[in-house]
Order: sequence, then C-alpha cells, then structure tokens
Amino acid sequence: MTETERNKKYNEYVASKTPKTKPWPSLFHAFWVGGLICCLGELFKDLCLYFFPYMSTMEASNWALIIIIMLASFLTGIGVYDRIGAYAGAGSIVPITGFSNSIASSALEFKREGMIFGLMAKMFLIAGPVIVSGVIASIIAGLIYLIF
Repeated sequence: MTETERNKKYNEYVASKTPKTKPWPSLFHAFWVGGLICCLGELFKDLCLYFFPYMSTMEASNWALIIIIMLASFLTGIGVYDRIGAYAGAGSIVPITGFSNSIASSALEFKREGMIFGLMAKMFLIAGPVIVSGVIASIIAGLIYLIF
C-alpha cells in the first residue's frame, strides 16, 4: 500500500467518525447563548447598581463579572455547563464563563489526585498559558504606553 492510498483511507476513516454538524443552526445557537450570557452580565451589573446606588459603574461591572464567574463554575460543578457548551459551542466558550469553565473542569478532573498535586497544580493546566500570555501582553502594552 502506498502512502497516498494509506492517507486516502485514513481521511475516509476520519470523515466517517467525525460528527456531522449543521453550520447555520450551530451559529444561531452560539449567537443567542453567547448573547444571553452577556445580557445576564449586564443584568447583574444593573442589579448591583440598583441595590447599591453608591457603587460606581466600574465596581458594579467587577461584581457582575465575579457573579458570572461563580455561576459558571457552579454550573460546571453540577454538570450543566457541559450541556450548555455542547449545545451552544463557541457561544459558551468565548465569554469569561468559558474561561471559568476551563479552570473548574480541570480542577474537577484532577481532584482525586489530592489537594496540592491534583487540584491546585492541574487547575491551571488549560488556563495557565492564557494567564501568562495576558500578563506578558499587558506588560508590553504598558511599556509601549509608558514610552509613547
């Protein structure tokens, strides 16, 4: 069997095992679920401003982010966020809730390995590179701002 024939058979095998998705319904689900998550964030911000009128808009936004992150982590812990992610795809991954889900799911996956070497060490397995990239990008942006 030549390499070309082997590659063709492999590509046919992969095509047969790859789940078929319909792009337009998937895009629609991602759009409305992602929009709903963002609207919930705005709702939490508005509720913070309503119940605590002395709070600044920036503080209310921070509290709304904290609430959204905690809610996504809780939903990941009880297994609901995985179903939302399967339905909405990128609509549930792109907002900050997707980042919260990645950290919480890693922590849940490795909790049986112990508190330190499992939960604490593996929690940032997926999120660690994102955090490092964000810190480095913010340092570079700060230096550019400082110079110019």
